[in-house]
Amino acid sequence: MNRYITETPEQKKAREREEDLQRLRGLRPIDDDFMRCLFRDDIPLTQHVLQILVDKKDLKVISVETQADMKRLVGARSICLDVYGTDDSGKKYDMEVQRADKGAGAHRARYHSSVMDVENLDAGQEFDQLPDTYVIFITEKDIFGKGKPVYPVERVNFGTDELFNDGEHILYINGAYRGNDEIGRLMHDFSCSNPDDMINQDLAGKARYYKETEEGVEAMCKAMEDMRNEKEHETRMMDILHIMDSLKMTIEQAMDVLKIPASERSIYLSRM
Repeated sequence: MNRYITETPEQKKAREREEDLQRLRGLRPIDDDFMRCLFRDDIPLTQHVLQILVDKKDLKVISVETQADMKRLVGARSICLDVYGTDDSGKKYDMEVQRADKGAGAHRARYHSSVMDVENLDAGQEFDQLPDTYVIFITEKDIFGKGKPVYPVERVNFGTDELFNDGEHILYINGAYRGNDEIGRLMHDFSCSNPDDMINQDLAGKARYYKETEEGVEAMCKAMEDMRNEKEHETRMMDILHIMDSLKMTIEQAMDVLKIPASERSIYLSRM
């Protein structure tokens, strides 16, 4: 018999807490849930990392948001940006970590760019008022296999052999790169689970806070609990939709079949 079936709510909570603490010890900046905590509300750290990645030492970040929801177009697929920053000239930066190669495909990069465009042009504005956008994928592996630290992607006018200069920039950062330069050292740190092994002391200090201080550990455990609940809700939502489609039921009837408590039903109703 599965031992989890006989767990009391208190035992389940204690088990999940221990699992979260164990997982926290192994988290690295290249893990998206840990990255979001590291950069949350931290303009100096975001600015420092972006300066390295886009090679602009004078870049000044004025705002940063983690888990930024992009939902302007009703009915379109929404996305949640890992780290979304703005610099003092209005340029927008989407920094994503992708451990799986398929998570950083060309079409996904294109979609991220297009959603950022829609989010940043209001009715009545001219098209040339679109800000420059940077979509930055930090991949755990060298997905292009050329050993380079950065793979910049730009549109080119093949008729003139010149850059199109439309303000859209896509950068793939090779997380496996270990050259003796700023990006090589930063990618080394992104793969470290132990803050003591990190070279960049700003990043190490933030990682140490979330791994070793009472306040930081509690914040990370809460974040992991929220993500676990969100995944459970996503799975349950898929079950609801499957029942509605296969049995031709309303959402209320489907939730009756799944015995979803009345106190939780608003969660799923809001997602329809």
